[in-house]
Amino acid sequence: MIALLHPREQTRFVLGMFAGSLGLGLIEMRWLGWPLWAATATVLALMLIPGIVKWRVDVRRYGWVTAVLGILVAAQGFHSVEHLVQWIQYHVLQWTPRQANGLLSAANAEWVHFTWNWTVLAVLMLLYGRVRNVWFWLLLAWTIAHTLEHTYMFVRHLDVLAELRRMGVTSVTAQGLPGVLGRDGWLARSPVTQGTFVCRLPGITTANRLDIHFWWNTGETLLLLLAANTFLLKQRRHTHVES
Repeated sequence: MIALLHPREQTRFVLGMFAGSLGLGLIEMRWLGWPLWAATATVLALMLIPGIVKWRVDVRRYGWVTAVLGILVAAQGFHSVEHLVQWIQYHVLQWTPRQANGLLSAANAEWVHFTWNWTVLAVLMLLYGRVRNVWFWLLLAWTIAHTLEHTYMFVRHLDVLAELRRMGVTSVTAQGLPGVLGRDGWLARSPVTQGTFVCRLPGITTANRLDIHFWWNTGETLLLLLAANTFLLKQRRHTHVES
């Protein structure tokens, strides 16, 4: 996994672009008055340049399956950083849930979460049948459940927006609604689960949305790393046997 993520001959290019984009982001915030999310978006956009160069090399060197795994690990890695920043903002800095929006606050929207999770699931389905190990099957099951929860929240989001419009309210958003899990989620409110052991499980019906999705994402990231590393080790052994 480390060998796959290592930029190798692109190391100086990657480090130079990162330093330059970070400096540009700081200039945008300090002298242009741009918000943090805009500066973060600038850094990410510029880092795509060396990323694309590296992934093109990876396709030629390792094949498209391994290259796609590398892209997914990198993307999910930043997504994990975003959730970690939100967790620190809320639990350590004591910010309110509305303030704890991470580095890309403008992307903390229901349609973004919905699109992101369906994109990750689509990529995993693309790899289905090519990456075969128990960690990948667990990752696929976890991602399906995670995506279904975000789908449920997105549908609720649209329903609440429609209800607000019918009431003539257009200045209020419907972000941050609970999903299936957590405080005020479907499991906590459903007559089917009331009084059962489900409602007594720690966090399942009591944790707030930020914590629920921090752990959703943590589990998904760990399973992805295990699945990718197992696949790469198998590929390496197969290559050694052939040689």
